[in-house]
Amino acid sequence: MMILLGAIIFWLAMWAVNAWLAHRGSSRAIRIIVPIIFGITVVALWEWLVWGWDINPVLLPAPSAIYAAFIGNIPTLWADFLQTFVQGALTGYIIGCGAAFLTAVAIDRSPFLQRGLLPIGNFVAALPIVGIAPIMVMWFGFGWQSKAAVVVIMVYFPMLVNTVQGMKATDPMQRDLMRTYAASYPQRLMKLRLPAAAPFIFNGLKISTTLALIGAIVAEYFGSPIVGMGFRIQTELGRLNLDMVWAEIVVAAIAGTAFYGLVTLLERAATFWHPSQRG
Repeated sequence: MMILLGAIIFWLAMWAVNAWLAHRGSSRAIRIIVPIIFGITVVALWEWLVWGWDINPVLLPAPSAIYAAFIGNIPTLWADFLQTFVQGALTGYIIGCGAAFLTAVAIDRSPFLQRGLLPIGNFVAALPIVGIAPIMVMWFGFGWQSKAAVVVIMVYFPMLVNTVQGMKATDPMQRDLMRTYAASYPQRLMKLRLPAAAPFIFNGLKISTTLALIGAIVAEYFGSPIVGMGFRIQTELGRLNLDMVWAEIVVAAIAGTAFYGLVTLLERAATFWHPSQRG
């Protein structure tokens, strides 16, 4: 009871500190400090409750144990990261998003494709990944190719829908003005359609960052060489080595966050003129 009471008091104290900082302004330093304090508070409470209540490590390992597993297995975690993220997730992300972008341009050019292809895309997007992944493994083997194929299927439709929607973001008056200038379709596309669609395109790219990593990890459950995040999680879970499982989860979280942040930085650099990016 005392452990729980102490945890509640600590949580309320940190909440008060964060609330006080949040009301001090919206400077860059405060926007960084507030989430850091919140994260440290969650980790500290986690450690406190695990050790205070003597929770079985199989059920929930302490953050200190996860950190020790992370530091002690860096070569293994790095090899798993390269296999899952670089060869599977990133390759499938580039292929899937690139194909979706080209398809969106074709759909914008052809009303027939818009009526015929988008419903098929809705159908493909509704397919469960646990059903698609083993089929891709059977088709493309146990290497990174099958993981990339799963990622392509997962990121294709979100990117397609966002890009198609962005192509419609221009005003009729703007399109009429381009026709008045006798602009060709490539000129209208490069000077009007794509700049207007840029926020939507980057929205699709950001959504696809998380989907790509999830798809690659899940695909490794159904067949993988003896390396990869999904393979390692499945293997260590069978050995009840939850410290290593959580270490892999930490690597996936860091990779996904960094990937999302990189795309966000590219968005700010490419769409600095958009109202959403202006302070």
